[in-house]
Amino acid sequence: MLIDIGVGLTDDYTELSHPNSSLAEHIQQAFPLTPVVKTLCTMDSTAMISPDSLEGPSTVFLSGDDAEAKHLTGRLLTDLGWPPSSQLDIGGITTARGQEHFALLFMGIADGLGAHTFNIKVVPRVAR
Repeated sequence: MLIDIGVGLTDDYTELSHPNSSLAEHIQQAFPLTPVVKTLCTMDSTAMISPDSLEGPSTVFLSGDDAEAKHLTGRLLTDLGWPPSSQLDIGGITTARGQEHFALLFMGIADGLGAHTFNIKVVPRVAR
């Protein structure tokens, strides 16, 4: 299993290096026998390893084609402080594109906040 936390950006950090796919997909294609799980790339390194440094619970995403690899990754995330209630499996490896595309919004949010340590939370609709 390989956990991918990277985002491929151009040298000037203004565009994605894989705009129509994801780094995770390229890694999976290069190593077809190794399950790849994309996670933790929607936040900076402080939030990755210390989610309790944030003001409240937030969401960490998992993308990958292998259910057992995602389960194991979830256990590792729990060890880092991400409770299962904060982990959201968003589907197969192609959903890693969304995680990586968030990097462009991340940079704008960081500029607006004047800080890079933050995360987002998926807030579902209230069931009635």
